[in-house]
Amino acid sequence: MHSTISAKKDILKIYEEVRAQTQFLCEPLEIEDFVVQPVMDVSPLKWHLGHTTWFFETFVLKPNVKGYKEFHPKYPYLFNSYYISAGDRWSRENRGQLTRPTVKEVFEYRSYVDDHMNNYLGVRQIDDQTSEAVILGCNHEQQHQELFLYDIKRILGDNPLYPIYRETPKPISGSNTKKNWLNIEEGIYEIGFQGEGFHFDNEEGLHKVYLHEYQIASGLVTNGEFIEFIKDGGYENHMLWLSEAWDWVNENKVNAPRYWKHEDGGDWWHYTLGGYEPINPDEPVCHVSYYEADAFARWKGCRLPTEQEWEVACNTFSFQVSKEMNFVEARNFKAISLVDYSFLGNVWEWTSSPYTPYPYYKPPAGALGEYNGKFMVNQMVLRGGSYGTPESHIRPTYRNFFHPHLRWMFSGIRLAKHIE
Repeated sequence: MHSTISAKKDILKIYEEVRAQTQFLCEPLEIEDFVVQPVMDVSPLKWHLGHTTWFFETFVLKPNVKGYKEFHPKYPYLFNSYYISAGDRWSRENRGQLTRPTVKEVFEYRSYVDDHMNNYLGVRQIDDQTSEAVILGCNHEQQHQELFLYDIKRILGDNPLYPIYRETPKPISGSNTKKNWLNIEEGIYEIGFQGEGFHFDNEEGLHKVYLHEYQIASGLVTNGEFIEFIKDGGYENHMLWLSEAWDWVNENKVNAPRYWKHEDGGDWWHYTLGGYEPINPDEPVCHVSYYEADAFARWKGCRLPTEQEWEVACNTFSFQVSKEMNFVEARNFKAISLVDYSFLGNVWEWTSSPYTPYPYYKPPAGALGEYNGKFMVNQMVLRGGSYGTPESHIRPTYRNFFHPHLRWMFSGIRLAKHIE
């Protein structure tokens, strides 16, 4: 986890911008929205606010500011997530049971830590190690900003009133949804982060891989294509599904992507952060699990790309990516149809690669070494970012990861295939 930013004013500016973005995401919400936890994977929104603040208090202020006094002695217990080295913590599945601290008190906690961070970053000389901790904290908060959107959509999307989080732009008309196959030649390629700038430790271990010639789709799978999969009995055909996936489909009675509903008139509708609306067949399909992505790929006679294939394709065709990319700054708050290849932004793209360490990977020492490495089991890699990702947060080497059955995140599909 490295950064080349060391100037005080630059670090303070980054910190303030990131914290302001979190505040922006909170603006449309009511107090009641901050306290709900419908399932274990969804954290109450006030917990995200407290946890990201705890991170700066624990890893920046307490080790570096002499005489710093914690805002509340129990907050480290409540807002620690999975950092065993940092002490005991409240159980994840019970976060929604806590009516206290109140939302107001959590915002006061944020203000308290912000005041101390502004004073510390603005007037003191920051060493490289502390600088890296601050930048890591900012990237950590950006991750939680995206989780914040996943969670508020899960909270509002299962409400029969279908509340609007934010008004969203009308669908882009005239967008090119036609796809072709991009060819990548056989060869040896370098994978992993290199150069300057921040990156997570799981991107480290620059290494060579051999890839057979393959093709990857120039665009994302659309809602319209996925509707054809449903119409063709995709969810009823066991031959398309991995054994574990087939059990998941039947046990959970899955018959469409998350938030989709088939209305009486035969049309498909879905909940978006802009409210309940008819599904646009030209927009990328979103909220599919790895199981669904893999089954759809089989139905199309294709496959999902490996993460190595995805990274090489992204780097090879990056010059084709326009400024039309759909990140959170665009404020679309949904997947949209784009003219370009959309490797970055819009929806996270499932790969067929399990989340495992790169060659030479070594997690950092101490509590921050628990950030990524301990999760390298039973999860699949996604690439590219989404409409909930800050543009400054993503890069072609970024490795996201989730369990294969999950789909409340902004996840979609890009196909690949072997050369016959």
